[in-house]
Amino acid sequence: MQSAGAPLGDVFRFASGLYFRGKLAYSEAFARPPPDVPGALVIVPGAGLLPPGVCVRDRDVRAFAAIPVDAGEPRFRLPLERDARLLASHLDPRAEVILLGSIASDKYVAPLLAVFAERLLFPAAFVGRGDMSRGGLMLRAARAGVELAYVPVQGAVRHGPRPPRLPRLPRTQSSK
Repeated sequence: MQSAGAPLGDVFRFASGLYFRGKLAYSEAFARPPPDVPGALVIVPGAGLLPPGVCVRDRDVRAFAAIPVDAGEPRFRLPLERDARLLASHLDPRAEVILLGSIASDKYVAPLLAVFAERLLFPAAFVGRGDMSRGGLMLRAARAGVELAYVPVQGAVRHGPRPPRLPRLPRTQSSK
């Protein structure tokens, strides 16, 4: 039996757990895109930027996994830059673009900075946090309805001391 596939966001949510769940919840809560522009786009190796609702199949996921996530890898970088330029062409020249991915390395930052320059922002609270901590931070912010403070990626301190651990959330009846 051949599968019709699954939404990209669900596949990434399954693969990365809390981290991607936090990204999706945060972007759903706070995205303010112009008409005809998705509020969230996922950086997908070899495919550029895709909406989380696009349907993918197992062969697609295998193809994504075959592309190294590295700004020096043309199969990763070129589709990302292509889609970032397309996105930029649909935005007001003063529109800000928020990166909810890793800012600690250039794998996402370099290609996106090449297109968005000073318009590329990230949550300042990401500095020093690992994936799961960023995911928990975004999930908490979305649940509380409190948007994080953003700073430009260009010229920012992207590495810093590890902040204190996030407090544990109380377990709800549905999570037991």
